[in-house]
Amino acid sequence: MAWIWMLSVAGAVLLWAVSLGRILSSPTPYSLPPSPRFLPPLGDRRSRNVLLVLAHPDDESMFFTPTILFLKSKGHSIHVLCMSLGNADGLGDTRKEELYDACATLKIPAEQVSVLDHQKLQDGFHEKWDHGLLAELAMEQIQLWDIDTIVTFDSYGVSGHPNHRDVHHGICKLLHENQQGNIEAWELVSLNMFRKYSGAVDIWLSSFISSSSKQLMYCLVNCSPSRTFEAMAAHRSQWVWFRRLFVRLSSYTYVNMLQKI
Repeated sequence: MAWIWMLSVAGAVLLWAVSLGRILSSPTPYSLPPSPRFLPPLGDRRSRNVLLVLAHPDDESMFFTPTILFLKSKGHSIHVLCMSLGNADGLGDTRKEELYDACATLKIPAEQVSVLDHQKLQDGFHEKWDHGLLAELAMEQIQLWDIDTIVTFDSYGVSGHPNHRDVHHGICKLLHENQQGNIEAWELVSLNMFRKYSGAVDIWLSSFISSSSKQLMYCLVNCSPSRTFEAMAAHRSQWVWFRRLFVRLSSYTYVNMLQKI
């Protein structure tokens, strides 16, 4: 029986190595399937103004790095709207500064990062965020920066955190109330537990699903996983052992599946 176990481990290591090699094979971030229809230029503008809407500082590094790096590689301008300080443990001011540091490692200028501290949008599993308020605050940023594209969580919010899910519903409310607007929105697809912790291996399933789905969906590949580690390490107050382990094992370090809302 021992040889079966050893063979299984060897197979898993080989699969991980091949998968990582596939991810690292390109010098720049890329999408699967490759398509010029994904975020094409709008009118005379060659680049887009993208608003990444988050719930807490570190969401951008822990979950969205492949998306950020892909968008930056295409010349798009990224603006970050974080709906709370992440003050559940009383470290809100520290976490706010850490978000600026993380965004700096991802080449997002500080003036394009907005971190809110609204009394009705406080970090916590038992905090219910008002979807109308979220839509209103997001619209302010859209008008301020002439935003044409939004990226945010899906209805499950990756981890199931209620603040993540409320952000999604707030953006959906915004889109519903502004159907005449020219705002395109994409959500980060939540994965089951096995895929979530399959690391680089998930590139095969994510690329297959994206290519075969009847819905508009793309797999964005991070060819520089070390950038995720650098960004997450900027969140020094959060860079504890289990988050270090999460970043190494999480498929969100290596690939993002974006689906159009």
